[in-house]
Amino acid sequence: MTHLPLPQASLRVLVAEDEPFNLRRLCRLLREAGCEVVAELEDGPSVLAWLASGEPADALFLDIQMPGLTGLDVSLDLPRPLPVVFVTAYAEHAVRAFEQAATDYLLKPVTAERLATTLGRLRARGTVPTPETPRAAGPFRFPVKAGSGLVLVDLAKTTHFLLEDETVWAFVGERLRTTWKTLAEAEAALGGRVVRGHRHLLLRPEAVVGVQTGESGRLLVRLQGGVELEVSRGAAPGLKARLGLG
Repeated sequence: MTHLPLPQASLRVLVAEDEPFNLRRLCRLLREAGCEVVAELEDGPSVLAWLASGEPADALFLDIQMPGLTGLDVSLDLPRPLPVVFVTAYAEHAVRAFEQAATDYLLKPVTAERLATTLGRLRARGTVPTPETPRAAGPFRFPVKAGSGLVLVDLAKTTHFLLEDETVWAFVGERLRTTWKTLAEAEAALGGRVVRGHRHLLLRPEAVVGVQTGESGRLLVRLQGGVELEVSRGAAPGLKARLGLG
């Protein structure tokens, strides 16, 4: 009996490229490979604003040389974790790209064969989302370490989470060590109950009691208990939207 190959899961990809010809060509190759191109953007600030809106995407194909912010700058300020594939005509950027944990690096002109390898890597990472398990109604609690065991903490008592030394710490007036090793793990468990502040920070929106623009031009948030934290430029639009500030 002949077995037909199983269809590959479709990837939702965001593409950023400031050269129209290269943008059209890459998007065509992605669609021919079975991907859904969810947005076609031409500069770094547009990428950060689009991601901050909360629209779903499984991967970001990012040109390095773009006006406003370079692709490398954008990747350092993403408002949420997302696999990044850098696309450029300059091979000398490869080392820095992989230092920033890029999933892959494509040289222009991109070929269908090389792109297929990249898409295989993305699928192998498990970037295609699976349906979420329904969450129970009522107060949400999460585990923190206590001696040799665990205790459950009410999320409503938590102001924020901070990643330090491969550990996610919860702040509830004191600092508690959670069982999560990355913010991606924390976000997966907490879902939409938290929002990114920057690459190492998650905020509970209901804990924010004030916002202002700091001397650096970045957004400063004041949390219950008086703690003030800086939010990245990439994450600020998403946080403002969650707070109803436009």
